[in-house]
Amino acid sequence: MRKLNLKKALPYIGSILFMVLLSYIYFAPEIFEGKVLLQDDMKQGIAIGQEGLAFKEQTGETTRWTNSIFSGMPNFQISPSYPNNSVLNVIGNAFHLWINSPASLLFMMMLGFFILLLSLRTKWYLALIGAIAYTFSSYFFIIIAAGHIWKFVTLVYIPPTIAGIVLAYRGKYLWGGVIAALFGAMQIVSNHIQMSYYFLFVIAAIVIAYFIEAWRKQELPRFFKASGVLIIAAVLAVGANLPNLYHTYEYSKETMRGQSELAPAHQEGGAKTGLDTEYITQWSYGIGETWTLLIPNAKGGASGYLGNNKEAMKDVKTDIRQYVAEMNQYWGDQPGTSGPVYVGALVAFFFILGCFIVKGPFKWALLAATILSLLLSWGKNFLPITQWFIDYFPMYNKFRTVSSILVIAEFCIPLLAILALKELIQNPSIIKTQKKTIGISFAITGGFALLFAIFPSLFFSFFSAYEKSFMTEHPEFGEIFASLETVRIGIFSADAWRSFFIITLGTAILLLYGYGKLGKTTFIVFTGIIILSDMYSVDKRYLNSDNFVPERKIKDPFPMTEADRIILEDKDPNYRVYNLTVSSFQDASTSYRHKSIGGYHAAKLRRYDDLIKYQLANNNRHVINMLNTRYLIVPGNKETGPQVIKNPDAAGNAWFVSDIKWVNDAQEEMNALTDFDEKKTAIIDKHFANIIDKNITPPAPGDTIYLTSYKPNELRYKSNSSKGGLAVFSEIYFPWGWQISIDGKPAQMARVNYVLRAMEIPAGQHEIIFRFDPVSVKVTTGIAIGCITLILLLGIWALIDVIRRKPGIAEEE
Repeated sequence: MRKLNLKKALPYIGSILFMVLLSYIYFAPEIFEGKVLLQDDMKQGIAIGQEGLAFKEQTGETTRWTNSIFSGMPNFQISPSYPNNSVLNVIGNAFHLWINSPASLLFMMMLGFFILLLSLRTKWYLALIGAIAYTFSSYFFIIIAAGHIWKFVTLVYIPPTIAGIVLAYRGKYLWGGVIAALFGAMQIVSNHIQMSYYFLFVIAAIVIAYFIEAWRKQELPRFFKASGVLIIAAVLAVGANLPNLYHTYEYSKETMRGQSELAPAHQEGGAKTGLDTEYITQWSYGIGETWTLLIPNAKGGASGYLGNNKEAMKDVKTDIRQYVAEMNQYWGDQPGTSGPVYVGALVAFFFILGCFIVKGPFKWALLAATILSLLLSWGKNFLPITQWFIDYFPMYNKFRTVSSILVIAEFCIPLLAILALKELIQNPSIIKTQKKTIGISFAITGGFALLFAIFPSLFFSFFSAYEKSFMTEHPEFGEIFASLETVRIGIFSADAWRSFFIITLGTAILLLYGYGKLGKTTFIVFTGIIILSDMYSVDKRYLNSDNFVPERKIKDPFPMTEADRIILEDKDPNYRVYNLTVSSFQDASTSYRHKSIGGYHAAKLRRYDDLIKYQLANNNRHVINMLNTRYLIVPGNKETGPQVIKNPDAAGNAWFVSDIKWVNDAQEEMNALTDFDEKKTAIIDKHFANIIDKNITPPAPGDTIYLTSYKPNELRYKSNSSKGGLAVFSEIYFPWGWQISIDGKPAQMARVNYVLRAMEIPAGQHEIIFRFDPVSVKVTTGIAIGCITLILLLGIWALIDVIRRKPGIAEEE
């Protein structure tokens, strides 16, 4: 049996404890005062998930459909809860030591990168510095503040996934495969496919690097053996998340990321799929904005009024102060930003140095991935390469906000920086023999920072494109814009000087170490302190005490208004609300208490998105009525607040129609909605002629159809008609997953009015049931449980192998 060597384990235990302590220090004293983070996107998520959560609490059942947002849609991407997730969540809780606070996020991020650096044979103290350098990159704190928690958690599990890949190519096949499979499964269950997708570029670069190394050393059999293990690991990781992945993929075909039915049918390259280029590249990093990696305020930092920056405003003339105060502190190319991507001034210096002194293909993999992420982050500012990826690279056109691909640079830069530090520790003579290389690295980082600090206007403009256009048209505001430029130059220059001094101090310590004036331990400690203090202080600009509120505000994130109370007096279980006091189709707050025809979601159904653009945006009353919009919330005055208007023309839950207007395609269907009698006419695409009889029977006096029971995933209706007929249901059509029956016998539905459902109902009294219960959930869940079980069994085997001290496949080098 292998005995635990406590002396060897102590540095690693101490590192873990230090990461826990640092995580808590960052969020102190707020978390000790019982305060919680108030995150805008998290509030949106609470709103759209409230109906499903309440249903789960009342019944113990998980619904795969919600009617609280956009008149109804699957919740595969709102709250993807499957039985296999429960096992993975237990593993996730163990990974962050069951810490239940924002501190757990920082700890997990540091621990994951720590594991990666250990897999690269890096000493524990350098792995700790690297973990800090990666975790304290500003973007991660910005997305915590914004509430993009699942994006963050996905990024947490990517470094240890890559650690498994590294171990496999080092010959530790069993451990490498288990770790890659386990953390690969954990990152996928975190449900931010865009982040996982981006890191496939990094993984591909690393695999190519190991292939080149194996080819040079004539060890290709070992390379292919490791690759085979990793392919199995990837299959297990994907299989462990099959319910989520399968339903996301199938669902995507019906969303904004799927094929547009309103696009020309015979355009070059076929019908359009994916998102529009303009939408994908709306948030593109500016080419000059890339300097934020080195200088955080290269473009002013976060969007916001300059008046909030008292230090920057102190020298502005009193007579124009109020005008300058209302200007934006951010002057970059994006529509707006919550803050820059900053990797640390000294980290950037060591990264550049690493490009020279680190040897081997792994360095080139990191460098290539970094450059690719920079080019793609520029989006519309460097459109040829982005457009090529949109047009030809699989799935690239499914993702928006191209600037977020800079997460690759945030990963590669600190990783290569620590590998450079590793070289310097192992071979301190490099500092003397490669003084020119150190000088070049200093010039590229500290030198540019100094030039920018001294001559800012020589290199940059301090106005946005809109501001430049406005200045040309309105020269009378010249004094205001001159003062604005002075303020922004001051903001930029201060951070440029800051980066220069940090790099200068770090370089001086490096030289003192190289010439024997500082010991190794002192050099390491000072370097770690500089990196941490630099990045910590920048992070506090974007995630600080201002982001915390008393816990009661989270428990009731949308306090009930008088308008809410009036609407909720209506005890009918199923009607809709149109809130005109908010950005109706970009705000989910209404969904917290009501079934809304609006909301916010990045993957709404494409047909409903079309309906918003071409009908609801124009307040088409026929469409508003057919969606059973019983109440409208409209602006009131300061005394009354929002007012409620009851819509007497709301069509109800279901109704029989008198006639059908047949159309040839989606465009005709959309056009027909502009003016029609929603209670008498159904507009149907000819593709449903095999389901709906072309000659329908008009309803007779006394024919009725009405809702008798409501659950988010099950709707029951009673119909009573003398001759039968075509019933339209004010529910959103979705082509799969619905189990439909009339008196217990399977039935089919058709799509009408572009987004609604319809069925032919026989004469007499009948019960119609719609239940959203995709069979695929049960099938994919079974496969997922099997894959998770296999991963865990392999993990147990690996542990037993280590305990018994068998070299085997776990120890092979």
